[in-house]
Amino acid sequence: MSLTHTLHYPLLITHYSLRITSSMFHHLKKFIPASWLRAYHYFLARLAAVWYGHPSRRLIVIGVTGTNGKTTTAYLIAKALESSETKTGCTTSAIFKIGEREWLNDTKMTMPGRFFLQKMLRQMVDAGCRYAVIETSSQGLIQSRHIGIKYDIGVFTNLTPEHLEAHGGFENYKRAKRILFESVPTAVINADSPYGTYYAQTPGLKRIVWFGVEALSVKDIKLSEHGSTFRVQNVEVSLSLPGRYNVENALAALATSVACGIDFTQAAARLASVKQIPGRMERVNEGQPWTVIVDYAPEPESLRQMYQALTLIPHARIIHVLGSCGGGRDQLRRPILGQLAAQNADVVIVTNEDPYDEDPEKIIDQVLEGAVAAGKILGQTAYRIIDRRQAIFKAMELAESNDLVVMTGKGSETWICGPHGSKTPWDEREVAREGIRKRMSNV
Repeated sequence: MSLTHTLHYPLLITHYSLRITSSMFHHLKKFIPASWLRAYHYFLARLAAVWYGHPSRRLIVIGVTGTNGKTTTAYLIAKALESSETKTGCTTSAIFKIGEREWLNDTKMTMPGRFFLQKMLRQMVDAGCRYAVIETSSQGLIQSRHIGIKYDIGVFTNLTPEHLEAHGGFENYKRAKRILFESVPTAVINADSPYGTYYAQTPGLKRIVWFGVEALSVKDIKLSEHGSTFRVQNVEVSLSLPGRYNVENALAALATSVACGIDFTQAAARLASVKQIPGRMERVNEGQPWTVIVDYAPEPESLRQMYQALTLIPHARIIHVLGSCGGGRDQLRRPILGQLAAQNADVVIVTNEDPYDEDPEKIIDQVLEGAVAAGKILGQTAYRIIDRRQAIFKAMELAESNDLVVMTGKGSETWICGPHGSKTPWDEREVAREGIRKRMSNV
């Protein structure tokens, strides 16, 4: 019997034992010392790397971290690095990709668990990929999911307050992101962010590549509802993704391509081929005389950026369907989300999102509190509908010609997460189509 077979069986038993143990963690971890938890996460990560044969050693691995834009930036990097001769893979909140095969992330995790992630990397190696791009979250970093992955490049997009309750404050959140840069020789950093210098000063970095509108001397930025064009280093870049924030995401991808030795002109041409990121400013069209958009935008800054992009789309009224995540996540942002929606939309419909073990009625009331405080009137310009499907149907019933209906918080996620680990299958885009067809059939 080979050494591989000798190791296989005890590892298999350990693997499934750990899977069972992890399923009970949300009940037990408050009783477990923090040092034990850190050791547990570290051991799992090391074991996963051994289990799959350290696949990251055979790839150029790029980690993308920050608050906003991680998903789009990671996918744009993967596409910019890809050519007829070079295959890429990536893991993001929205998309998994291995070479030509792409599918929706159905794990409800930004950065998947260690065994899942190492398995993906192994599959990328087996498929002949040269690059792996990993959307790397702060929660994943403090849980050591990066351990056992040989990162080559770290990319920083931006930083705004998020997950503060989970991290114990903004400084802890900021430091958690820095863990990625402690393990890479090269950093690609947003010079337009006030926190760029903080990450550039991470000890051990050997090379820093800056990006940003001024850093790359970007000129002639032209934004439209269908995308943007801009000129950088005498190269015309055409992007089908709307919003100025996507210009920044594209610059991050171009700078990362340069760090990998890719010709700038070739990388820019490859970005032009990206037509849509699932659940990111994604239009839903069933022939209706109003515009329908599904966007992730789960926190205040991303919501502000989304509304800036919506100003480029001709419309009469804006009808906004939103909620906020449960599970103790960022409770302070809930009334802020309601306030922002009220300030920018004509009609606000507050509904369920992912309550986890929290009372969804309470979450909705907290979001609605912000909307009412900003001037919306319950039953006239604000509605409270706990069932998300019915909330979307209500938005379609209210929509008139040239209105704009936008749904945020879910994007392309495939589940609604409820109490005790329950999951309800979900597709925001398909529910929107159902609502449109129902309304159109009654016209």
